[in-house]
Amino acid sequence: MDIALFSPSSLFPDDDDASSHEETTETQQSYEERRHGFPGMELVVREFSFHQLNANLLWPGTFAFAEWLVQHRSWVEGRRCIELGSGTGALAIYLCKSFSLDITTSDYDDREIEENIAHNCRTNGITPVLPHIKHTWGDTFPVADPDWDLIIASDILLYVKQYANLIKTLSFLLKSYKPKDNQAVPLMEIEQNGEKAGFRLPKPAFLMSWRRRIGKEDESLFFTGCENAGLEVKHIGSRVYCIKPRETTALETI
Repeated sequence: MDIALFSPSSLFPDDDDASSHEETTETQQSYEERRHGFPGMELVVREFSFHQLNANLLWPGTFAFAEWLVQHRSWVEGRRCIELGSGTGALAIYLCKSFSLDITTSDYDDREIEENIAHNCRTNGITPVLPHIKHTWGDTFPVADPDWDLIIASDILLYVKQYANLIKTLSFLLKSYKPKDNQAVPLMEIEQNGEKAGFRLPKPAFLMSWRRRIGKEDESLFFTGCENAGLEVKHIGSRVYCIKPRETTALETI
């Protein structure tokens, strides 16, 4: 059930008052608050009725990805994580509350998105709010030495024109990763029979899931772009993909 947050403009019957409150009313009427069921808990999420950068709603991939992550909890617990295209911040909030995951949100360089994620954090009992990075894909990343060993995202392949920019950001985060503990980076392995037991999530890694329909050509375009950028792509089940830096051989380094 939607929860109406703000009073309608009819509360200002006087024309002068309506004019003076026009900007405020427009902003106040741009949100709706909804209750969403995630595995094991319910979150109250404030969503934009409309947002020009498409950060307004929770998409189907968010819930499907949350369920998949619960089923593979041991793969992500204890990781240092950043989410790309956080939108409302709902998935990050869920993972923080359910997994106690160290997670940072990220989305376009847009103040409204950042403030709305902070609002949703406070509404769902996360204080201080989750750290947030304003970043438009393809631009210089504001952190020179990223130390996130896990990057996640859901339903972010809608805009084909943004693939090159997304791959640029991904390449930087994965290839510039600086582990704090200087431990060896585990490899991504899948046994020949495809059993999940043969898989070890690498550090760093990008986990991506989506449920919004995109064409096979668009899907191939993104994955080919990743491979051309020196990244390795593996499908690990239920429309979840793991992307990591490709191992270089001696011949490739000469």
